[in-house]
Amino acid sequence: MKRNLLIIVLALCSVGILKGQTASDSLAIVSASWKIENPQKGIVHKYASIPQLYQGIQSVSLIEIDPGAGLKVGIAVSDKMKETSRIASEHNAIAAINGSYFDMKRGNSVCFLKVGHQVVDTTTLGEFKLRVTGAISIRKGKMKLIPWNRQIEKKNRGKVSTILASGPLMLKDGQICDWSSCEVNFIRTKHPRSAVAITKDGKILFITVDGRFPEYAGGVNIPELTHLIRILGGKDALNLDGGGSTTLWLSGAADNGIVNYPCDNKRFDHVGERKVPNILYVHQ
Repeated sequence: MKRNLLIIVLALCSVGILKGQTASDSLAIVSASWKIENPQKGIVHKYASIPQLYQGIQSVSLIEIDPGAGLKVGIAVSDKMKETSRIASEHNAIAAINGSYFDMKRGNSVCFLKVGHQVVDTTTLGEFKLRVTGAISIRKGKMKLIPWNRQIEKKNRGKVSTILASGPLMLKDGQICDWSSCEVNFIRTKHPRSAVAITKDGKILFITVDGRFPEYAGGVNIPELTHLIRILGGKDALNLDGGGSTTLWLSGAADNGIVNYPCDNKRFDHVGERKVPNILYVHQ
């Protein structure tokens, strides 16, 4: 199976379909020694430390969710900032990832957030200028990743759905999105990153790439994260809040369920969670 994937990647690179980083980066992802766990039906957890990827070592964690197994994705909002693991536990989650951008002093989202009829927060002008070009939309238990701007936000205020804006939107229908409206340094600087994606076969991916630890995790920029997700089979993909917020959680896992290496405590361990106001989570 791995040999077949290598052949496919080489073929795509040779005809220019994969407009990612380099052929060696593509091969590094496909041929990595992924640790794979199946903790329950519909959930697959994968982790790899990849020595040479995007000019450094990368620590990549992902949780693959199969909606066909009766699993759903929701957005959980806390009345005050809490660790991703704590919010997830309070909502009886199976898996979770940190949500979108927020004001670290006030604790509120700075991106559009609506639960059902209730608009909780709206996107600030600064966030639109910096990076917000997409959103997670959940309606009747089904999740979509959609483009987002000020006009779309106004139209969605009255609709009954759960929406969380973020960005940038990286992939839509398999195509790399336009980031020309985003701040260049945010796009090009390597950071710990979190993302949500939908694959070509309808699976949902929660993805984290650790960073700020040169010996263990270099972090990635937006083009590199987009390339990684394409190689992993992503069709649609949205960047979430990153940096010290980057956290991936799995119920029943060791270390309080944290399966990546959050950097907010400046140590390469599973302890350094940052408190956040909202998360994406998986539930029955």
